[in-house]
Amino acid sequence: MIRFRTLPLALALAAAFGVTACGGTAPTTQSTNERPSMSGQKDQVVALLKSIETGDPAPVAAINPDKYIQHNLGAADGLAGFGALMQLLPKGSARADTVRAFQDGDFVFTHTDYNFFGPKIGFDIFRFENGRIVEHWDNLQEKPAGANPSGHTMTDGPARSQDAAQTEDNKRLVRAFVEDILVNGRMDKLAGYFDGDNYVQHNPKIADRLSGLGDALAAMAKAGVTMSYSRIHRVLGEGNFVLVVSEGDFAGKHSSFYDLFRVKDGKIAEHWDTIETIPPQSEWKNTNGKF
Repeated sequence: MIRFRTLPLALALAAAFGVTACGGTAPTTQSTNERPSMSGQKDQVVALLKSIETGDPAPVAAINPDKYIQHNLGAADGLAGFGALMQLLPKGSARADTVRAFQDGDFVFTHTDYNFFGPKIGFDIFRFENGRIVEHWDNLQEKPAGANPSGHTMTDGPARSQDAAQTEDNKRLVRAFVEDILVNGRMDKLAGYFDGDNYVQHNPKIADRLSGLGDALAAMAKAGVTMSYSRIHRVLGEGNFVLVVSEGDFAGKHSSFYDLFRVKDGKIAEHWDTIETIPPQSEWKNTNGKF
């Protein structure tokens, strides 16, 4: 079974506190992913995440120092919480390679291959207000050593959004899928969301195609591993990419689900995700909640 661990994210504030624990550039792995074209606020977010690796202080200016609401439960609220976390990060160990960055109104959401306190894959959401970052959510999962049964990693695949005019239609489609299938278990509606058996899967334990998903769920049930979605908290999209933030339980633990879908011709074509255990409230470092 995959083990999930709650760890702080967006540690790019080291320079703001005079901490150099993340200084230096860790080696990076050349990727064949097509990188998205980014501008404006997406550029600011990607630079901020990259500064986790480089220690560059300039990107921190994108954050409003008077209002920064933190939803990573391992970090104290505001900028000061990051200063304490930075002191725990081994020097030269950090890496941040943002594979995808999308924007929906005041929200920028990213998909990043990290190395801090070990390899992880993470989704981050940043909210802008009056041109500056004022709020942050994330979801992290430990990165597996190899590919999934179909040879995919947790981050490979298309990175550029298309069909900008279809954003709202695609968000409605994906929300309906999560509500129907994952929250309410209306399996009779499943086939309507897909183009036959065609479905590319990046979950580290599940193979491609709907049949691969069915086999994985059957194996989980046989092993006594349960997964349930109870509530959708947020749906964000840019063109044919839609991110859904949900709450539920995995393997008997209160969990946060971040699911990224690629839509093609009105059908769900591809899926990436992270699952993170939500710690008991007694362990939270802030009172803002995960969602």
